[in-house]
Amino acid sequence: MPTECIPDLFGFSSVAGRQVVAAFDGGAVTSDAGALLLGATDRAIGLIDRLVACFDDGREQGLVIHRLRALLTQRVMAIALGYEDVNDHDALRFDPVLGALAGRLEARHARCAPLAGKSTLNRLEHAPVVSGRGASGRYHKIGHDGGAIERLLVDLFLDAHERPPKRIVLDLDATDDPIHGHQEGRFFHGYYDCYCYLPLYIFCGRHLLAAKLRRSNIDAAAGAVDEVARIIGQIRERWPGVRILLRADSGFCREPLMAWCEHNRVDYVFGLARNERLEQRIAGQMIRAEQASTATAVPARVFADFLWTTRESWSRRRRVVAKAEWTHGAANPRFVVSSLKPAEYGARELYQDLYCARGEMENRIKECQLDLFADRTSAATMRANQLRLWFASLAYVLICALRRIGLAHTQFAAATCGSIRLKLLKIGAQVRLSVRRVKVAMASAHPWQPEWALAHARLSVAAA
Repeated sequence: MPTECIPDLFGFSSVAGRQVVAAFDGGAVTSDAGALLLGATDRAIGLIDRLVACFDDGREQGLVIHRLRALLTQRVMAIALGYEDVNDHDALRFDPVLGALAGRLEARHARCAPLAGKSTLNRLEHAPVVSGRGASGRYHKIGHDGGAIERLLVDLFLDAHERPPKRIVLDLDATDDPIHGHQEGRFFHGYYDCYCYLPLYIFCGRHLLAAKLRRSNIDAAAGAVDEVARIIGQIRERWPGVRILLRADSGFCREPLMAWCEHNRVDYVFGLARNERLEQRIAGQMIRAEQASTATAVPARVFADFLWTTRESWSRRRRVVAKAEWTHGAANPRFVVSSLKPAEYGARELYQDLYCARGEMENRIKECQLDLFADRTSAATMRANQLRLWFASLAYVLICALRRIGLAHTQFAAATCGSIRLKLLKIGAQVRLSVRRVKVAMASAHPWQPEWALAHARLSVAAA
């Protein structure tokens, strides 16, 4: 007589005399239980509700199954949890924790899932502009206001401060966003050696203030004056007395941007591309650096501080600080131009302490692109790809708020978005639904329970 067996039971090697078996019968289980902290963070800063106000929903609301707020929650939270593609939502639409965050534990109709699938979310992203910010058509009735989303990023930055700071530093940078299809705005960039977009990022410390998608057949500083004017105008409406400094590499050392700063009480320090005239200007300092390096067998630096102007492009003389460095047997000169006075920042301090600190912004861009998939711009149109970039940016803002409010003074206070997701959000749990509550039973062996509990307590206070 054949032995009866359960076809869905999988056997493995025995351990300590016991059989090891597995089956897909655990019920409602999630690998993203820690995302409940994202929901608490959203309640503390009001991100999703404010994002909803940036959209127009032209659908017949009596027939709508997946509300706009649920769609936006689902999209932003999923990116924060590491799901970069809209296709992922065909499986995520059954996730009980993501459903709890979106306010949807059960499907409205027997043929539907609790959350939206890829087709519905595609309609959200690919809605064309018809009039104003709205959209029309059978499948495209949700439109968005790009200007409102841009203002929201700045408002979230302003709201993160209890009182106005005395001075803020805004970092500007452009980076490559490689594309691999025939998207709108596709151009080849010689420096990056690929077809790409060239988005403009503006940060203040860890705070993201702007993420502007641009074609790559432009100068790195193209549109920077407009973006800076918009952001600084919005900041000064709330903080009229704050002192503002712009910081960027030589790609932004352009006359229109420097002149705008000088006419609007904004300081700046920009990298300055070296040329033969500049190198001749610091020839004496370079000789001294070479002599010092030869005598000590270690790299040597000598700084110079002088007024300078170009032959044609600059409208006035400006302060230039030069680093005459001799390292590894070769000259390595560097230059910056600044509106700051020597009495406030000496040459060495201006270059080493102030300007070189801009390198930290590159780590923020890496977080956006590598941890939160800001470079996932594979839609056909630039409008859709810009919205995808904003969704990734808002996911970054959400995790930054979790880090700032819930994880201050813990081992995760300076952790990357990827580390926070891996250690505090990706937690396995069984979800049990009853009439009175939803119990998320997280793994008892989770190693960072104290930090998770502290973050929950702090976010609860912030949302109160």
